[in-house]
Amino acid sequence: MKLKREARTLKAKAIASLKRALEAFNNHDDDGRPEIVLLLLQHASEMLTKALLVQKGQDVFDKEKGTSVGIEKAVNIAQSKGWINAAQAGAICVIDAMRDQAQHWMIVVPEDALYINARALITALDEILAGHFEDTLADNLPVRVLPLSTQALPDFLMLVNREYAQIRDLLAPGRRARDEARGRITALLAMEAHISAEVAVSKRDLDRIEEAIKADTPVERVFPRLMTLATSVEGEGPTLRVRITKAADAPAIRYASGDDPEGAAAIREIDLRKKYYVSPSELAERVKLTTSKAKAVRDFLRIDEDPANVMVFEFGSQKHPRYSDNALRALREAITPELVEQAWQERPRRRGR
Repeated sequence: MKLKREARTLKAKAIASLKRALEAFNNHDDDGRPEIVLLLLQHASEMLTKALLVQKGQDVFDKEKGTSVGIEKAVNIAQSKGWINAAQAGAICVIDAMRDQAQHWMIVVPEDALYINARALITALDEILAGHFEDTLADNLPVRVLPLSTQALPDFLMLVNREYAQIRDLLAPGRRARDEARGRITALLAMEAHISAEVAVSKRDLDRIEEAIKADTPVERVFPRLMTLATSVEGEGPTLRVRITKAADAPAIRYASGDDPEGAAAIREIDLRKKYYVSPSELAERVKLTTSKAKAVRDFLRIDEDPANVMVFEFGSQKHPRYSDNALRALREAITPELVEQAWQERPRRRGR
C-alpha cells in the first residue's frame, strides 16, 4: 500500500513509540514505569490517528492557530468519518486521559488496570493498522517477543469493584492515604472514556467522589458509566484481542440533574458543562433580546434563582454563568412584548432596593 509521505512518517513514529511502550511495560524496574508506559502509548495513539487522517486526506491543522490538532480532536474526526469505531476511540481516549493526569498531576493505576487498558489499546491500534494501512503489529515486532503475564486478564467490573473497595479502605479514618486514594479515583474517572471520549478529570469531580465514597455511596451511583462496561476477549497468546465495550445487559445510565442532591456523586463536571452550556449573551440572542433586556427579564422571572436554570463555573478568580435548556425554555414560554416592557421598567426599582 502506498502511503503519503507524512502519513508514512507519522505511522513510523507511532510504531516506534509503541515498541518503546512495550519495553517499558515489561521492564523489571517499577520506578516511574506506569507514567512512561502511558506517555509512550498516548504518543503512539496520537501519531497513528493523525497518520490515518493524513492518509485519508483530512487536514490535521487548526486553521487559526496553525498548529496540529490535539488527540481528542483527531479521534473525534476519525470516529465521525467512520474510520474508527467507538471501542477503538474509547481505548485511545482512556490512555490519553490517564496520560494527562500522569503528566500534569498524579494518578495511581493498578497493575491489572494498566494491563487491561494497554491491551485494549494494542488491539485498537492493530485493528487500525490492518484496516487502513494493510499492516499489523506482528509485522513490526521481532519474532522473539514472548507474550507473558503473571496475572490473568481481569474482568472489568471485578476490577472496578475491587478498586472501589480499595479506595474506601484508603479513605478510612487514620489511614493517611488520601493522595493514593485520589490517584486511584482519577484512574477510574479516566476509564469512563470507554463510554464517552469527552472525559476531563477535575478537582471538583475528585472532591465530590471522595465525599461520596466516604459516605459509603454504592459504586453504581458514583460510577454509573463504568458499570455498563464489559471485557470482550478473543484468541490467546500473540493473537489475543481485548475490547472494552458496553455490556449487552448493561443498565440504563441515570444522569442526575444539577439540583438533585441524591445523585450528586454521579454528576461529573463534563456533564454539567453539557447541561449548562449557554452564555448570557447567547441566551439573549436566542430569545431575540439585547443583553441588557434579557438580564432584566431573567431578574423579573427569577431565572437565576433556580439551580436547574443556571450554574456558575469558576476558572481561577473568574466566574462564568452558563444557562441550561431549561432556562431557555422558561424564557421563551414567558416572553411577550408586554412582559419585556414591564421587566425593563421595573429594573431600576429592583436595582435600588
